[in-house]
Amino acid sequence: MANSKYEYVKKFETDDRLPPSSWIVVRIDGCHFHQFSAEHAFEKPNDENALNLMNSCAVSMLEQFPDIVFAYGVSDEYSFIWKETTQFYQRRSSKLLSLSVSYFTSVYVMKWKEFFPHKELKGPPYFDGRVVCYPRAKIVQDYLAWRQVDCHINNQYNTCFWMLVKSGKTQREAQELLKGTQAKDKNELLFQQFNVNYDKLPQMFRKGSCVYRKKVEEVVKLDDTGNPVTRTRSKVVVEHMDIIGPKFWSELPYILKEECD
Repeated sequence: MANSKYEYVKKFETDDRLPPSSWIVVRIDGCHFHQFSAEHAFEKPNDENALNLMNSCAVSMLEQFPDIVFAYGVSDEYSFIWKETTQFYQRRSSKLLSLSVSYFTSVYVMKWKEFFPHKELKGPPYFDGRVVCYPRAKIVQDYLAWRQVDCHINNQYNTCFWMLVKSGKTQREAQELLKGTQAKDKNELLFQQFNVNYDKLPQMFRKGSCVYRKKVEEVVKLDDTGNPVTRTRSKVVVEHMDIIGPKFWSELPYILKEECD
């Protein structure tokens, strides 16, 4: 950049580089998505196409930004875990946040027709975001456990709420009926009134979505005798499982492997 008398304005910029040797979580959240989902007639309590669209955007994020090692999503929210050693844009918070939010939003718009071929996008979707640093992988695991617990609590409530509304209750009546209820009460309500076993609902609804790189065997060609030739490669996958307990993390330790002392 050429020198000029106006360069003094740069002194007002702040250094927003995030602390070194820490895991970076970028969480994005849909803005006014209650209105957006109503305008586009999303199925309640869960619209499978809308969730799969969010998941597809998250896959694109991991493909675009190699330093994202894991993502977890539920409803209109996604958390992206950047590895502790990343030097992407010198770890500047403003760059990490703005690029994450803008890229995710752009992909959401571009992929809309793939998941809603018969629905026009009536208004621009937009997301807010925040950045938080965590010094240890264990704290990142606890953060993700917190989000998955929230997924269960919110989904169980919303499932009961919308089943009541669809059965003829007003929204106010449904809220009053659910006030003060515990998890076991909601499970009983679903089973006794609607013959719904909550534990049999799709895992994507109950547990959210995990996006990460997984080593998979893929057929690359057939040999001269017609037998498949396979290669192991890293592929971004979407899965729905428990990440609160230690099993997932002990089986895939490379995801949150700590490289800094």
